[in-house]
Parts: sequence; C-alpha cells; structure tokens
Amino acid sequence: MKYLLGIDQSTQGTKALLFDEQGRLAARADRPHRQFVDDRGWVEHDPEEIFSCTLGAVRDVLETLGIAPSQVAAAGISNQRETAMIWSRRTGKPVYNAVVWQCPRGEAICRRLEGDAQRIQERTGLRLSPYFSAAKLAWILENVPGVREQKDELCCGTMDSWLLYKLTGSFKTDYSNAARTQLFDIHRLRWDPELCALFGVPLASLAEVCGSDSLFGTSDFGGIFPSPIPIHAVLGDSNGALFGQGCLTPGKAKATYGTGSSVMLHVGSAPVRSPDLSSSIAWGRGGRVEYVLEGNINYTGSVIGWLKNEVGLLSSNQEAHVLPLEANPADKTYFVPAFTGLGAPYWDSGATGMFTGISRNTGRAELVRACVDSIAYQITDILLLMQRRSGVGVAELKADGGPTENRYLMQRQSDLGNVDVLVPETQELSGMGAAYAAGIACGFYDESVLAGVRRTIFRPAMDEKTRASLYGGWQSAVRRALTK
Repeated sequence: MKYLLGIDQSTQGTKALLFDEQGRLAARADRPHRQFVDDRGWVEHDPEEIFSCTLGAVRDVLETLGIAPSQVAAAGISNQRETAMIWSRRTGKPVYNAVVWQCPRGEAICRRLEGDAQRIQERTGLRLSPYFSAAKLAWILENVPGVREQKDELCCGTMDSWLLYKLTGSFKTDYSNAARTQLFDIHRLRWDPELCALFGVPLASLAEVCGSDSLFGTSDFGGIFPSPIPIHAVLGDSNGALFGQGCLTPGKAKATYGTGSSVMLHVGSAPVRSPDLSSSIAWGRGGRVEYVLEGNINYTGSVIGWLKNEVGLLSSNQEAHVLPLEANPADKTYFVPAFTGLGAPYWDSGATGMFTGISRNTGRAELVRACVDSIAYQITDILLLMQRRSGVGVAELKADGGPTENRYLMQRQSDLGNVDVLVPETQELSGMGAAYAAGIACGFYDESVLAGVRRTIFRPAMDEKTRASLYGGWQSAVRRALTK
C-alpha cells in the first residue's frame, strides 16, 4: 500500500495527513506552534519552530499509522497565506519572526500608499490593506536594523516558500500564494516591478512562481525518508480547500472555517473585478490559470477560543454547540469580532470588537450564541456580495474546517445565507486538497478521487421575514463598530 502525504501549515500549527490509494484519510498528526501577540494586536510566529513542527508532524503521522517511510509516494503542501517573512540566502536564517496574516502593523505603510490604491488593486485584484504580505515585508525591511542593507542576499517570501527552501533548497512559490502578496500582477502573471518599488521590496528577493501542480523539488524531510520524495503540489490553504472540495468549475463556492475564514467563488479563466472583494488566482494547473472571487474574515473560529480561553464563558468547545440552543430566541444581542479590525467587505482595520443589544435578560447562553452567530453573519456578508458582484447565483456552499463540527452553526449558516451547506466527513480539506493535487499531478490519483468525499447537508429552514430581521440587526451592529 502506498500513501500520499499532505502537509497543512496553518495559523495554529502544522498537520501531517496520510491518504491511501482510494483517497481516504488514513492518519493525522498535529504539532502546534507558539503565537506571539502583543498589546497592539501584532501577531508573529517563529519560522524555525514551524519548520521543526513540520518535520515532527511528518514523523508522528508515519508512527501513528505504523508504515514504513518508503510507502509514501509524494507530498503536497498547503499553507497559511499572506503571512510573510524574510530570510538570508547566505545563512538560511530568518532576519525576523514571520508576520502573521492577522497582524495590522503595516497599516501606516498602506496609508502612505493610499494615492496608489487604485493602481494596486487593478493589477493585483486586492484592495490595499495591511492584511496582505507586501506591507508586512515592507515593515520588516523598514524597521528591523540591518535588513535593508542585505537586499542582494534576501529571500522575501510566504510560508510555502520558506518550507520549500528548507526542504529542497529551492526558492519557489505557486500562483495561489503569489497572488496574495499584493506584489503580483494577476493579469500578466508576473511580479510587478512598480509595485515592488512602491513597497520597497527588492524584485530579486522574490521567489520563482510556478504552477500549483509543479514538481517543486524532492526532499528526505531531514532524513525521515530513506530517499527523497517529490513535492508535487503547493497551494495556499484556502485554495487547497477549494480544490479538495471539488470546486473546479465556475459557480462553485466554499467557505473555510478556521482561525479566520476564506469564502471563495470559482469564476473561471478570467478575473472578475470587485471593489470590495479580492479577485485572485485559484491555482495554476496543467499550464492554465483559473480565478476566484474571495472574501477574507479575520476572526471566525478563533472567536470560540476567545470565549473559552480569555473570557471564560466556555469550559470546552463542545459547549459552543449546545449553549446557543438554550438561548432566549427573543434576545437581540449581537457580537462584532473586530479584534484587529474588519476585513472584507468592510476593510476597516481600525474597527474594534463590540457587543450590542444586551438587555437585563441577556445571560451566558445569549452571549455565546451572539459570538457563534457572528461567524455565520460574516460568511453571509461575503456570500451575498459575491453573488451581486459576479452575477452568479450560489445554490450550495461547501464548508470545511474544525468549526463545521458545530451543527448549530452549520444550520444557522444555511438559514442566514439561504443556501444548502455541505459539510464533508473529513474536515482537513486544505491538506487533503494539496495531497490530492499532488497525487493527480504525479499519476497516483485521477480527478475521480474528488467525487469520493461524503457530506452532510444542512438545508434552509428559516422564513424570509425572520432572516431579513436578523441580518438587518447584524448590519446595524457592524455600523456601530466601524470607524469609517
């Protein structure tokens, strides 16, 4: 029996997944890494710790399944996108921690470039924002002593290119990750020299951009494998989930529920312009590039962790499944989780989180329900806007990620979005998508493997009047949180 290895390097940790010859998940191992968050809301990761966790997770998953390393045919990598870092080509050492996608520290740099915002969005499909990699790289170059002077020796990259560099020695990335840096022209499919100059990022410091199903190199993963195995796919985590969900044709949509969320709509072989959503690249595959409309939300699943770890309203994640069902249906409490601002479609990095609508009868269950509901409301924001911008109706939403285990949340999502919500049995769609893409690229699988995913379907059960009333209350709450 042979297996495909999927590596999902995510915000909270790194997962290693083994899939058998039928595409079934055979084993999983996780290695968490530290989160460095200061009182400004700045978020960092230690890149060396992430690489160590990647090797550890691969070793763990082989031991979990009890197979010989020689039984692994190939690997695919999915990764947290927009998180950016810089390292030395000469030493291979990071010059600073990785600046995480959630981190707003590039806000001042973006304000400085507001006069170029339209040009930036026209070329990259991305609204000027500290969310994306370019402002994070610029911040490191401008604020870490001695870095800018090393410009000829620097590698400026995302987490996929860091792992590839450590595993294979090559400095490469794929279209899906390059398109999220705000330095890549999604029309000409190249790094844009003018945008690099605007942000002060040396063009020569950026990775070679490859098709997402390319052979990115081979690696023995630090001696784990007796001979090097091919790494035959790289995809940003949300793009990996889109692929794993089988959204290969225009009109297919998915939402990934993780620390934050990405909602994607496949739009075909040409980008769709939108002032308030991201127009981006789904992947480059078989020599062809395909596009998506995307909305990104900073905080969705992490709201549950906040309720448990910081606020103490939950003793376990499971209580977030149960308490909303115990809440008073007449309670009007809303929660806007703008811990470090709001992403799409509001794009207000100065917005702050807030509860509104609290009454004397509001209690623990009502507060928890408001927090859980905020996840579904934010996804609905994006879903409705996507349909308006693209002119494409979405009848079903394929959902993935840990929070999809919450049946209350999934039914709420179906009701508020007025769509069927399809939840697969396997939740690790990002790593699965990367593994499937690698398996198809090297001939281990064919595309029929994507049809084997089993799903639970949640169908709308809310009347239109109730839906409109609830959603109107949410929009009112968001307006109170906005600063612009």
